[in-house]
Amino acid sequence: MSTLLVPYYEHPAVRPAEWAAVLAAAPRLYGVVLNPASGPGTAPDPAFAEVAARLRAADVRVLGYTDTAYGRRPPAEVADDLARHRAWYATDGVFLDQVASGPGDLPYYRGLAHAARAAGCRSLTLNPGTPPHPGYARVADVLVTFEGPWAAYRTRRPPAPAVAAVQCHLVHGVPAGADCAGLARSLGAGLHCAVPGTGDHPWGTLPHTLEPVR
Repeated sequence: MSTLLVPYYEHPAVRPAEWAAVLAAAPRLYGVVLNPASGPGTAPDPAFAEVAARLRAADVRVLGYTDTAYGRRPPAEVADDLARHRAWYATDGVFLDQVASGPGDLPYYRGLAHAARAAGCRSLTLNPGTPPHPGYARVADVLVTFEGPWAAYRTRRPPAPAVAAVQCHLVHGVPAGADCAGLARSLGAGLHCAVPGTGDHPWGTLPHTLEPVR
């Protein structure tokens, strides 16, 4: 069942075994967030282009990472990132990070959603990392309503009423053997990713179930 949305922010030439493990897990993947340089970067990267092509061939969504700086980044800059992701990596969709959560920023994200659809993005993920104003669920296909450490996630209470978008939970600092998938289901999330990494760069690690055998 395709329940994993994996943000893996490492270069394929540096972590080839890990990327091979991601590709081998294709039947379980909803999508993979492609992040060559905190966005698409300033020029195409052949290694990421190859990975993106292999993911698409395995019927896995490729989502281009783009930072929105909580609604402070100029929309034209975000749109340029979307266009580069599409042109260089043929991304299927977009993963908008550092998304605001209040009602005042909804027009900004509605505009970005329109730009993404116009650019050919078929899947839009918004990551406020917390439950946002309900209007955001009408903008996104996938809404990240939790991003944080396992210590906080394991004490979460049952979810609020279901929203229109598919909910995703991104959890780091997860110990081996923890049933994060089961907890995600109980909290109303259709997608999740649980990695062992901690600190400033937890998304440089893979879920325990995807780690390559060495």
